Amino acid sequence: MNKFLTILLAWLLISSSTLAQTAEFLERGHVYNEGVLQYRVLYPENYDESKEYPLVLFLHGAGERGEDNKKQLVHGSKLFLDAQNRRDFPAIVIFPQCPTEDYWANVTQWRDDENKRHFDFHKGGKPTNAMKGLLSLVDSLTKLDQVDKDRMYVMGLSMGGMGTFELVSRRPKVFAAAAPICGGDNPKSAGKYAGKVPFWIFHGQKDDIVLPTFSEAMAKAIEGKGGDVKFTLYPNANHNSWDPAFAEPELLPWMFSKTRN
Repeated sequence: MNKFLTILLAWLLISSSTLAQTAEFLERGHVYNEGVLQYRVLYPENYDESKEYPLVLFLHGAGERGEDNKKQLVHGSKLFLDAQNRRDFPAIVIFPQCPTEDYWANVTQWRDDENKRHFDFHKGGKPTNAMKGLLSLVDSLTKLDQVDKDRMYVMGLSMGGMGTFELVSRRPKVFAAAAPICGGDNPKSAGKYAGKVPFWIFHGQKDDIVLPTFSEAMAKAIEGKGGDVKFTLYPNANHNSWDPAFAEPELLPWMFSKTRN
């Protein structure tokens, strides 16, 4: 009985925490030509519509795709709900949700004979419908009086890390900084944003879902084009390198210190 009560209490605590996160992030939707891109938005404490605020766009991974407008808050939302972070870095934070059958990035996935996953990143090409929604959302955000156009940031993990690279390549003049986690891109795309947008790239050395070589190649390509790039490889992390990345004490200070060139 005691064990049951302990499990029940733990479940209730987790559920209440999830509900609190969902309540803080307001439910919204952006209408564009291909449909509606659902998203959640967190406003700064004591939000004042007469002021400008930095904006952070956070792109979730493949596991959080859906139509519930909730799952995308599983990873990353606590970072921005942290009381100290909200005081130190007041910002408008947006978590869009990619539909279940779509993908942020223009990438082909396949498995070899050993069932290992591979990603072929396309340079340019037609954006996915989800990316079209992101582009339309970003374009609309740049028109808001409450958004500081010189301090717009994007970050994401896994599929969202891939989407971070691609979104910056398609809007290189919009973002002041980017932080892709366990993602990747075609190194030939680096020339579109190197020297325009500072990057801090994260990956786990033991990642067997999205290989760290993708991030290594991007860091090398951006640096080779004269770009501003930091690369952090966690020796003991697998695909969940977002955990140590979110724990980096300099992540938010680094990001919010950047302004658009």
